[in-house]
This record gives sequence, structure tokens and C-alpha cells, in this order.
Amino acid sequence: MPPIVNRYTRLTGIEHPIVQEGLGPFRTPKLAAAVSEAGGLGTVSMPGMPEDIAAGARTFREHIEECAGLTDRPFAVNIPVGVDSNGDVLPFTDSYIRTALEARKADPALERQLRVLTTSAGFPGDYIALVKDAGMIHQHKVGSTRQAVKAAEAGVDVVIAAGFEMGGHAPSKAVHSFVLVPNVTEAVDVPVLLTGGARDGRGLAAALTLGAEGVAMGTRFITSTANSDWHPAYIQALLDAKEGDDVAFDGVYGPCRGLRNAASQRLVDAHEDGAAVDPVALTRWKIESMQRAQTEGDTENSLVMTGQVASAITDLIDVAEFVPRMAGDAAGILRSLAASTVDTR
Repeated sequence: MPPIVNRYTRLTGIEHPIVQEGLGPFRTPKLAAAVSEAGGLGTVSMPGMPEDIAAGARTFREHIEECAGLTDRPFAVNIPVGVDSNGDVLPFTDSYIRTALEARKADPALERQLRVLTTSAGFPGDYIALVKDAGMIHQHKVGSTRQAVKAAEAGVDVVIAAGFEMGGHAPSKAVHSFVLVPNVTEAVDVPVLLTGGARDGRGLAAALTLGAEGVAMGTRFITSTANSDWHPAYIQALLDAKEGDDVAFDGVYGPCRGLRNAASQRLVDAHEDGAAVDPVALTRWKIESMQRAQTEGDTENSLVMTGQVASAITDLIDVAEFVPRMAGDAAGILRSLAASTVDTR
């Protein structure tokens, strides 16, 4: 099947309009490299929010360089824009963005590969110009049409429209993909990706018919043989998940979606009780809890991030085979639908 070629694939230099979502706060360089090698766009995630920001930045750079050593194809980094109660950008965001830019500047080969920087959570503000001046493609994830228009007008190159069914940090407006994506594609002129709910060629075909130019997926790529750094118990918990096993709760930057367990229920109960807590300590606990689930496989007392699409996923994929097949399936579906359309005029 001929490949799907559009503004997004041409902009990023990838074969298939399929992106691996940011999946922190643990290791993703091997998975990112596998997705890029398969013709999609892999993403190296930031390594949490450690107390020692310099140490976190060094780890992030190591992950970037590891990914670059495993593929010669384009890949991305994902960095949430965290803000404090005064609206000021948190130090880790600034450190990680500058770390990515410095890594590119120091290595011409890496500069050719690390083409895309994705921001999410808060508005990227002055970082838009910084990323653009560095020659990178800037993607920004939004949860509303208003946010999409604001980001596009400010100069981002790509908007990722995040439906509320997505895993991890979900949009506070709680708009689902089939409503949000066409709203966004009608409102902005830049390429749009759908994230939230996609898992195969049918999801990609649906996204394209809604006006998007590709999809970003998290849960589907977590449950793959290429994700060898994460604990098997975490992956198995997602494979075992059924409809209704997920829940939205207060996350680090807003709502989060993960499995319903003792850890997530604690946050749901705390929100309902309105109990006073130290916000910094709670944020650090959340991130450490997410990391503990990924590294130690504690799927009951730690936060297990996943999208609602986990209820439909029961097998591990081989990324090298899956990415081109997904794109081919989507193209086949669209051609079949077009061929079945009868002109009755």
C-alpha cells in the first residue's frame, strides 16, 4: 500500500504519520528509537522532576544520546511546561528544554535527528521563539480549541489535540477526541495530530477524516516488545484492563488518567475531601509513584498511567511490523470507503 504523505510527514521527515506519545517519567529511549526505525516518530520523555535538577538534565541528555545511538532517523523529545501558583515556569522545564537544545548544538549528527520538541501542560510562551530559533519543529499539546488557536497564533508548528480519553496527563476541559479534533482542525491552519483513543489503522483513518494529519499514541506503544525497560507487571496490568477500569484523578499539571487502584483512589478521595496538603510534596509523591509503577511493577499502590484504549488492547506488538501495517491499514480503509461511494447524480 502506498504510504500516507501529508504536511506532517513532509514537515518531520517521517514515513508514516504515527507518533509515540511522551511516556515519562521513566526511560523511553529504546522505545522511541524503535518507533522511529519503523518509520514513525519516537519520543524521548523527560525523566521526572528530581530535586537535583542538574542530575535530571544529565539523565535526560543521556536518554537523548542513547536514542540517537539506536536509530539514524528523526525523533522527538517531550517536555511538560510546569508552572507554580504564580504562573511562573518551574525550573525543571527550563532546564530540560535547554538541555535538548544544547545536545543538538553540540552534535551535528544529533541535530539532524532530534528535529521535534513537544511541549504540553502549560503554555510554552517565550520557549516558542527559542525552539524556532534553534531550528526545531515545535509541537504543543492542547485540550481545547481556544488553547489550539492561542498556540498556533503564537507560532507553534503542530498542534496535538488531546482527547479526554487519553492516558497520563489529560486535558482539564474534558473534551473527547471526536468532538475536539474537528473543532481544532477547523480553527487552525497548522497540522494537527489526534491523541487519545487511537490504537490501529481504523483510528488513524478516523483521525484523517476528522481533519487531523496523524495520530499520537501512548498506551498502544507501552504494550509492545520494544518497551523492555518498563516492568512487565505494569505492561500486564494494561493488557488485563477492561472497560471501566480507568479513572481520572488530580495529576501533576491537572487531570490524569490511569488504572483504578489504591493509589488513584487516594487522590480521588483527597480531592473530594478537600483536605489541605503540601502541593510540592504531593506533586513529588505523584511523580515518584508513577516511576515506581514503571520500574518496580507495583500496580496496586502506585499510579499506573493508561488511556481508556487499554480496554481494547490484549496483545504485545512488534513495533517494526506494527507501524507500517497500521499506516497501510488506514490507507486501505480510506481507499475502500472512497471506492464504495456511489455518485447518484
